[in-house]
Amino acid sequence: MSVYTKTGDNGQTGLYTGERIDKSSARVEAYGTIDELGSALGAARAFAENEGVKEKIFALQKLLPLLMADLASLNKPPLIKDEHIARLEEEMDEAESKLPPLREFLIAGETKAGAFLDMARTVARRAERRFLALTAEELTHESDKIFLNRLSDYCFILMRLEEGR
Repeated sequence: MSVYTKTGDNGQTGLYTGERIDKSSARVEAYGTIDELGSALGAARAFAENEGVKEKIFALQKLLPLLMADLASLNKPPLIKDEHIARLEEEMDEAESKLPPLREFLIAGETKAGAFLDMARTVARRAERRFLALTAEELTHESDKIFLNRLSDYCFILMRLEEGR
């Protein structure tokens, strides 16, 4: 199987469910930004020294293809379920209970992994904005919106854990 398909040469791409859409569409922009988030998380995992953080990043990376598939599909039930959101919230609550309260703005970069997790946080926020732009034009899944909203906070918590603060 070749990496190139010869089907996107006219500025269109195929969705997971087979429809053809413009590569410049809000839908492609949204799932492309989630793809960028996955790359930032990969860099963070490569440099992470905290094994628990490394495992949490890897688990999150495995969920992102489900989120991208939701956005690359039309008229399909969501792959991101309420259970995914609940698990993410549980992990955030557990991690926050181990961290001291925030008393000031944090400047990322104490560690390489922390810097990449902060980059992932900002990419997650951009992905959420792109998703909301798509939602203004087309139907999307509520579970995807909630999950995306939690991702930037989760990356911030992981950064704090990795940097030990």
